[in-house]
Amino acid sequence: QVEESAVSLWNWAVTKHTVSVVNDEQRAKLRSVACTLVCLCEGSDPPEGTIRRQILMSMKTGKGWIDIGKADLADGFLEIATSSIEKLYAKLLKRSDGEADIHMHKADVEKNLFKVLSYQAESVFAQGDFQKAAMCVQRCKDMLMKLPKETCYLSILCYNFGVETYEWKRYEQSSFWLSQSYDIGKIDIKYSVGKEMQAKVLRLLATVYFEWDCNLYLDKALKAINLANQENLHPAGFFLKVKILLTSGASDEDISSAVAEFLHHEMSLDFCLNTAKLLLEHGRESVGFDFLKSLPERFESSPDLGKITLLHIEFLLQNKRELLAKQKVEEIIIGHYTGKQLLPEALNRLHVILWDRAAKHYEAKSYSDALHWYSYSVSFYTPGQIDQNLAKLQRNMASCYLHLKQVDKAKEAVKEAERCDPNSIFTKFSVYKIAVMEKDTDKAVEAVIEMGKLAEKPSQHEDKLRVDESTGTNLLSLAAQIALENAQQVVAIKALEYLSEHLQDCRQLFAALKCLVRLTLSKVMAENEEKKEEDTNSMLTYLTLAHKRLAESFTEEKFTGDLRIVEAHWFRKVAWNLAVQFTGCPEKMRDFFLLSFKFSQFCPSDKAVLIAQKTCLLMAAAVDLERGRQEVTPSEQTELLTQALQHLQACKEIWKVLKLTGDFAKDPTDTLLLLYEFEARSKLNDPTLHNLMESVWEQPQIEVKTLEIIASLAMESPARYPVLCKKALKSALNLHRKQTVIDAVKFSKCLHSLIGLSLPTGLSDLDACVLQEVWDYFQDALSVVSSTDAYPEMEILWLMTRAWNTGIFQYTDGKYKEAEQWCGLGMRFLNHLGSLKKSYE
Repeated sequence: QVEESAVSLWNWAVTKHTVSVVNDEQRAKLRSVACTLVCLCEGSDPPEGTIRRQILMSMKTGKGWIDIGKADLADGFLEIATSSIEKLYAKLLKRSDGEADIHMHKADVEKNLFKVLSYQAESVFAQGDFQKAAMCVQRCKDMLMKLPKETCYLSILCYNFGVETYEWKRYEQSSFWLSQSYDIGKIDIKYSVGKEMQAKVLRLLATVYFEWDCNLYLDKALKAINLANQENLHPAGFFLKVKILLTSGASDEDISSAVAEFLHHEMSLDFCLNTAKLLLEHGRESVGFDFLKSLPERFESSPDLGKITLLHIEFLLQNKRELLAKQKVEEIIIGHYTGKQLLPEALNRLHVILWDRAAKHYEAKSYSDALHWYSYSVSFYTPGQIDQNLAKLQRNMASCYLHLKQVDKAKEAVKEAERCDPNSIFTKFSVYKIAVMEKDTDKAVEAVIEMGKLAEKPSQHEDKLRVDESTGTNLLSLAAQIALENAQQVVAIKALEYLSEHLQDCRQLFAALKCLVRLTLSKVMAENEEKKEEDTNSMLTYLTLAHKRLAESFTEEKFTGDLRIVEAHWFRKVAWNLAVQFTGCPEKMRDFFLLSFKFSQFCPSDKAVLIAQKTCLLMAAAVDLERGRQEVTPSEQTELLTQALQHLQACKEIWKVLKLTGDFAKDPTDTLLLLYEFEARSKLNDPTLHNLMESVWEQPQIEVKTLEIIASLAMESPARYPVLCKKALKSALNLHRKQTVIDAVKFSKCLHSLIGLSLPTGLSDLDACVLQEVWDYFQDALSVVSSTDAYPEMEILWLMTRAWNTGIFQYTDGKYKEAEQWCGLGMRFLNHLGSLKKSYE
């Protein structure tokens, strides 16, 4: 039952592989399982049919593993096949009746043995065992006398071994297998592989000897190739023979003799040209050129006749025989206009040769010679013809004319190029070069603008020269360089602007932007205000682009962190210096300070950078606050004050970090941050303002001036915080009192503000508590006035007047006692007046 199942599995694998249900590897595995099961079911004396089946299954299983590249798995099954063949032979001998039967059975067995041996040869060869493979093949070779039909198969097997070992550069093994293949092919002419295959084997054998060591195995290589050519005439055989002779250093006579051999046979033009090329490339000019000269007559009716002349021209040029090459070219030009035109392919090849020769002269700065070769190419175009290559040709000629200072001729050439290809960036570049040379700034700028537009959108037509992004940027870069070399800054700036928009390489981009900044900066320093405004805006644009690309550069592997820091520092310092220079234009100053801050964020946060960041943000906030004080709309003011708060918030975070790096006791930053934030929040009517001030009142070291400014800001429109203002003034007044020597002038101003806030002018109906509070202020003032002569007389007069008027208001209300007190207070101030006393007594 197991055996039947195994046979069914085998048959199923065969049928399913036929309809591509299972692949080669799956089939090999299925066969392997089926074959193993059949072998396991074998009894002590299996019948002949079972043994034959085992032989078949074992051979096919082994071959299957070899074919899928797993030769090591094949060995066991091939051994089983060999063992089964021996069993079969023994069984057949037992029932043989005579000599005839024995021979018949032996022949039957040998066919299977031959196959098994050949499979074993394949297996051990695949596993790299050359000796075993050779032994297996030798046994097969010995059996060919009885199995002549296998001659072809064994010869091809050896050839395949020879090919593989040649590809692995195992020349010694390859020569062995190829020799075996050739020898086996000669054993039986009737069943041989044929003369063509034998010649193919010999050509490869000659190649093996040639590549192995041409000098050492020259005779063997020549013998093999001569035999190949005798077996079957083939161009490859002749070509290889010439190649071997050339490499071995044979004389011109021997080589001429070898070439003459195949002149009597039909060979293609391409083969003859390749042979001529081979001869000339090996420096056999005499033989090569003689052979070339014989070809036109041989192929006079061929439409490809021009190929011969082209090859002749190429090798004349290679051998520096330019005059003869020119004569050949001129012959072709004459033929072109007398009905002997080259085929399109050959004509294109000629143009390549002519342009290549012209380019070499151009590189050598022989511009006149370059023009001569370009003019040959022009000769093949008809007047008025529109062609992309003609446009390129004219541009190249224009470049030569420019080097020769022949501007008018260069203009003509460029005009012709524009006619042929008006939308080419290369044509615009040629126009640009002439404009720069003629110092026509407007035309040069116009050409740069056109180049920039063309760089943005590569050519969409397949028949046109395609312009990729790098080409556009390279030309714009070259345009900028030309402009700078010719001291045309305006043109250079325009070229660099377009260049900075298109460059992808960060290093090149920042180099372009730096150049732009330097050039524009030099212009700004020397311009009037109108033009300066425009160029300043350009500077902002350049710096903004630099910041954007620095931010994007984190994804570019080639642009390392160190390079990024270097560039960031450079642009940071430039933005800072520009901000300092634009103190007369606060808005621009703020923009440059903010850019400097943004660049500094790409730099390591050392102390110097943190100080710079803090200053940039403080200055930006100061500018926004100043602009908010000016005549702007409420919405604009809100926006400016909100921006200022954002800058201050960022600055506070930096300031916290910075204070950890050293002693900043004398630094006014804390005060500025407080005043700026107070102004912004008070004018925005921010509900958190009172919370901010709670922390201020608690500060022991707050200065009088700071409190006075807070008081002033608290009442500056649109802010109105009289309670905060009064509290600030009271605190300031207390600080004045605590001083060892009171500054009468400052004290008087602070008191003046406090009284003015507490006792509004023209109000008569005042609360008694308010009057008492104000009365105390007047008493403070009188105390200071009495103790010093430094109190300003106009302030004393003001105090006297306010006290007197307050008394009059009380009198008017019928409050005579209060009126007497206040008027009496005023009289007390009168006593301290100087020159004005008599006027008021």
